[in-house]
Amino acid sequence: MIDTSLPTGPSSRSENGGSLLWTLNTSKVPVLVEFYADWCPPCKKVSPLVEEFSREIGTKARVVRINIDDQPGASNQHAVRSIPTFITFKDGREIRREVGAIPKRVMEDMLDL
Repeated sequence: MIDTSLPTGPSSRSENGGSLLWTLNTSKVPVLVEFYADWCPPCKKVSPLVEEFSREIGTKARVVRINIDDQPGASNQHAVRSIPTFITFKDGREIRREVGAIPKRVMEDMLDL
């Protein structure tokens, strides 16, 4: 399970804006960032899939969840206008973006797994 308040393991964590930037720039593996809100119905629908996906990928990639209400700066910095928004980063650069409740196979494709 992904804890949205504290880091929870090698592949999934919650970040604030500053530590998100550090994670994106220093990660040796691709990072999938989900921007969400607790009140968002599509976010609630996809949350169990994100948690399951995070467990399945192990150390091949990282999954980070950002609550836009708790971290508005991070969502503004990455021009998030709708939620859920998923962004893949490699070597600190955005390489792909998807908006909406996406299936696990799209998450895999976003990370080239």
